[in-house]
Amino acid sequence: MNVNGVFRSTTVEKKSSTPKSRELPTAKEEDQTSAAIYEKGDSNTQKASYTQDTASIDRLKSDLEKREKQLTDLVKKMLLKQGQTLESTDIYQLLREGKVDVDPETAKQAQNDISENGYWGVEQTSDRLVSFAKALTGGNPEKADEMIAAVQKGFEAAKKAWGGELPEICKKTIDSAMEKLNAWKNSSKED
Repeated sequence: MNVNGVFRSTTVEKKSSTPKSRELPTAKEEDQTSAAIYEKGDSNTQKASYTQDTASIDRLKSDLEKREKQLTDLVKKMLLKQGQTLESTDIYQLLREGKVDVDPETAKQAQNDISENGYWGVEQTSDRLVSFAKALTGGNPEKADEMIAAVQKGFEAAKKAWGGELPEICKKTIDSAMEKLNAWKNSSKED
């Protein structure tokens, strides 16, 4: 059941066949009685209900933790193979400056991971960002602006952690995520 309109009418038409006790009040009488009139709405006009998708959130978090561990293990393995003691504790600085030698096997794995179809590639990463945003909001596109702001804030935090401009793949990923989030946001306006 849906309440489409609760309103006050300024003109009310009386029908002579209606008994006196069931007649609608005139505008003058309505001002004294102040009653609302209920109109049964169409079932197709019901407002959507949004609830947070905790199952998707948990699945995305679990998958991310597993993939982060794989990436961490890959970097540790690479560093241990080199048998060097590195003077800096800032791994990002070492990577930015090219002070870490990468063996061919590790380089190939990293290339696969960031490729077009790779887990850390632009499309898959931006899809995960959007999926997470939708899961957090229960799919409510009216909350898209909040999610867009959160993704932008995360991108800025990543730049700060990296210590400067992020690699091109990161910029492409954020652009793709923003495009998808805006499309989701605008889909509610088209409905």
